Amino acid sequence: MTAHHMATRALHEGHHQDLSDSHCEPIAMTSAYVFKSAAEAAARFSGASKGNVYSRFTNPTVRAFEQRLASMEGAQDGIAFSSGMAAIAGVAHAWLEAGKNVVVSKDVFGTTLTAFRHYFGRLGVQVRTVELTRLDAWRRAIDSNTRLVFLESPSNPVQQVAHIRSIAALSHAMGALLVVDNTMLTPVFQNPLELGADLVLHSAGKYIDGQGRCVAGAVLGSERLVSDLRGVMRTLGSSLSAMNAWMLLKSLETLQMRVRAMSASAGAVARWLQQHGSVRGVHYTGLAEHPQHTLIGQQQRGHGAVFSFEVGDTREEAWRFMDALQLVAIATNIGDTRSMVTHPASTTHCRLTAEERRQAGIGDNLVRLSVGLEDLTDLVDDLDAALARADIVPRELQESLATAS
Repeated sequence: MTAHHMATRALHEGHHQDLSDSHCEPIAMTSAYVFKSAAEAAARFSGASKGNVYSRFTNPTVRAFEQRLASMEGAQDGIAFSSGMAAIAGVAHAWLEAGKNVVVSKDVFGTTLTAFRHYFGRLGVQVRTVELTRLDAWRRAIDSNTRLVFLESPSNPVQQVAHIRSIAALSHAMGALLVVDNTMLTPVFQNPLELGADLVLHSAGKYIDGQGRCVAGAVLGSERLVSDLRGVMRTLGSSLSAMNAWMLLKSLETLQMRVRAMSASAGAVARWLQQHGSVRGVHYTGLAEHPQHTLIGQQQRGHGAVFSFEVGDTREEAWRFMDALQLVAIATNIGDTRSMVTHPASTTHCRLTAEERRQAGIGDNLVRLSVGLEDLTDLVDDLDAALARADIVPRELQESLATAS
């Protein structure tokens, strides 16, 4: 064997190690891969031979995450992206084109609507918005020029629920694909593919990560559809890093336990808030009073840990309550192990018009709460103390007191 110089040894000695017996999955922190021959490299790049090519679109750690999440969603295959919005953009690039349309529920995440309207709209794609719960509106909006139908269920933040089977049937009758954002419920509580959806999408930095460490996205579905998306990924490069994929892979191991525990606490908090004199209109699918209670029972196995409620009558009152919280953080994420609160009208949905927010049920006094894993008593105590410090008196009570005096 040739005795190499130190600079060479520093680069090559110990390079190849067998990690097949590692109990914890290794992280493939590499951009490129070594081929046994020039012919093998050519075969990999052309697709004639399977295997890793370049980490922009083939990475073993990312692939492990894709396969595990696909299995949990009951999908044939999956593909990961650098963020939830990158996943949405990937879906749009794969199937939308000038002269065609996409039909979107009005109460999707505000940035989702902006992406379709502004960035794809100016490329000649028509964007049609409909009320999530109005099947007649979906029926009128979906036609032979529709390529994608996109919705979230339950909606964020007011927890309206789509009749997924019916919307899937309407979409397929016109040759369109139905994409369901399942971020709010995760595969633990809902599997849209079983209800007729073609693709399921996740903003994986929410519940799937669960600890506020990274952003990521994923799309799950049939091998054929995911193959089309992989072509977009290969060309446009909105790929997930190996490190983030590894963190998400490990987080999936505890997903079921986390979301069940957080959902149980969320239900208790929602019921407590219903009885609080300073709060009105608690919007949560876990409440028996929800107007779609029957449908919820037909397609959800649980309710998640995000809901919204109205504090007082004005933005100032909602902000005053939020600022008075000491345990719950003001943050615009959901699904974290730590509880978070946000004001949708001025943050996540601020780029919608006032009329669009009104139609989506997002008033200036609406607050969204993402319940974490804190002790339930501590969480309720913090909310109770904040409501007291904010000195919220709803308009109905003010009028009642004025009449009495």
